[in-house]
Amino acid sequence: MPELPEVETSRRGIAPHILGKTFKQIIVRQPKLRWPVPDSLISTLPGLALLRIERRGKYLLLTTKAGTLLLHLGMSGNLRICDPRQPLLKHDHADFIFTDDTILRFNDQRRFGVILWTSAPVEQHALLAGLGPEPLSEAFNAEFLLQHCQNRRIPIKSLIMDSHIVVGVGNIYASESLFLAGLHPNRPAGELDLANCQWLCESIKTVLQRAIEQGGTTLRDFINAQGKPGYFQQSLSVYGRAGLACSQCAEPIQQVKIGQRASYFCATCQT
Repeated sequence: MPELPEVETSRRGIAPHILGKTFKQIIVRQPKLRWPVPDSLISTLPGLALLRIERRGKYLLLTTKAGTLLLHLGMSGNLRICDPRQPLLKHDHADFIFTDDTILRFNDQRRFGVILWTSAPVEQHALLAGLGPEPLSEAFNAEFLLQHCQNRRIPIKSLIMDSHIVVGVGNIYASESLFLAGLHPNRPAGELDLANCQWLCESIKTVLQRAIEQGGTTLRDFINAQGKPGYFQQSLSVYGRAGLACSQCAEPIQQVKIGQRASYFCATCQT
């Protein structure tokens, strides 16, 4: 599944090609995604200029003067910048065509992605209103995290993956951040003190920023705006490395399931 760095990579990849341009046409080939693509988009978007491209959690927000287009890549989606000569791929479900014939193409094999529209303030949308702070923002800090950890028995990995507490810390980056912070993923959140929370916040920010700079994690389904995979997988310390030697102590990386998700850790380096 594309996580925050992949979505941010997509945002940065598409922005130079379409920001400030005017929508000319929208072609929807498959309206049945996670929720139906609104029929009104075909008549609403043409003639509107794209004023901003932002990210909130794993949602991309394409803002015009009349409202905002919400895109989510689901489990297998990707966005590509195309021109009219490029052939369609099997799961190319929608084209957003601009007046200079640049195309933003939405592809989603599993159809768990989202294409929605709102004319209300986007932060009030039901999908966004209850989200926690951005992990790279100043609002996500040690004091904030400690407040949400207190008296909680859930594993710290589950807590930092809760989008109501902090957005965008998916499975891969939660495992990597906890390794960097030296915290066992199954450790009860309520056991963390302020120093633990400070180190964990810094680790999350470091891991996510590093992944963004390197282009996102290569997953089987992810490609970036140029149709090329990201490459943060070259820097993964624990995720997907069960049985391999820890880079710090040489003990084998272990794998357990936490909240039905595979979790990777070093039992020696993480306590």
